[in-house]
Amino acid sequence: MSTPVIGVLALQGDVREHLIALAAADAVARPVRRPEELAEIDGLVIPGGESTTISKLAVLFGVMEPLRERVREGLPVYGTCAGMIMLADKILDPRSGQETIGGIDMIVRRNAFGRQNESFEAAVDVEGVEGDPVEGVFIRAPWVESVGAETEVLAEHSGHIVAVRQGNVLATSFHPELTGDHRVHGLFVDMVRANRTAAS
Repeated sequence: MSTPVIGVLALQGDVREHLIALAAADAVARPVRRPEELAEIDGLVIPGGESTTISKLAVLFGVMEPLRERVREGLPVYGTCAGMIMLADKILDPRSGQETIGGIDMIVRRNAFGRQNESFEAAVDVEGVEGDPVEGVFIRAPWVESVGAETEVLAEHSGHIVAVRQGNVLATSFHPELTGDHRVHGLFVDMVRANRTAAS
């Protein structure tokens, strides 16, 4: 089977780190900014950054609606931090005009773990990731307030949900791309491969 092609939404945030992590997890990784580029990928990562900015730029670049459509069609997507917020069906405290792509039946709280100067690292046991706990980097991170019946909770930290999956959509509050541990990206690449196999 050919190597899956996975895009990283390159509007804002830590795009380069995700491209490196995906390549290390045996995917072909490329930046994605325009609607026509969405048609050329098998999966997509939405990086951390500032969720309000990513939302506005997605609308400006004309990718918001095509992204929603592809997620509805079953495109595998993985969001970290701000990417988790973008994949939530509902934000508890949205900024004015802030939109999401949706895809996971959950309610998220923005900046729930505190501001930039309260960033921290913590070991997180993530269901589906074998071996030692994942080192989670939490930077102005959200947490999940609640999930729907179809949403699988993969990890918690300090009593709060920090990793979830619903079908082909995966999200984490933390940034595994900043640690050199590519197992979460490997989990997502496996999801993309499985989706390709099911579709063929």
